[in-house]
Amino acid sequence: MIHHAALETRPEDAAACAAFFGLLGFAEVEPPASLAGRALWLQVGPTQVHLLYVDDPVIPPQGHVAVVVEDYEAAVEALRGGGHVVEPRPEHWGSPRAFAYDPAGHRVELMAFPPGQSKDA
Repeated sequence: MIHHAALETRPEDAAACAAFFGLLGFAEVEPPASLAGRALWLQVGPTQVHLLYVDDPVIPPQGHVAVVVEDYEAAVEALRGGGHVVEPRPEHWGSPRAFAYDPAGHRVELMAFPPGQSKDA
C-alpha cells in the first residue's frame, strides 16, 4: 500500500488545492513539527496527500496521483459543482475513471475501485 503522495505546490495555491482534495473526502491533518509551515497534509482513510510548499513547483506532464473514491459519481459531481473540469476516460479493470486537475495543475485520476477489485468488493 502506498501511504502518501507529495505534490509540490506554491504556498498561495495550497488552500485551493486543499479545497479540491476536500471534495474527494480528504481533510487537513497536522504534519510533523519538522514540516510545520513547510507543507499542508491531507488525509482520507490511511491515504495522505502532502502539499509541499515551493516557489517554483514541478508539475509532471503525465504523472498523476490516482485516488480511489468511495462514491465515484458523487465525487465527479462534487468536482464539477466546485467548478473543476472532469474528463472521463475509458474504464480500466472495469472501473469508471476520469482525470481532473487540482488548482496547482497536478493531474489527479479518480477511480471507482482499484485494479484487482470489483465495484462490489
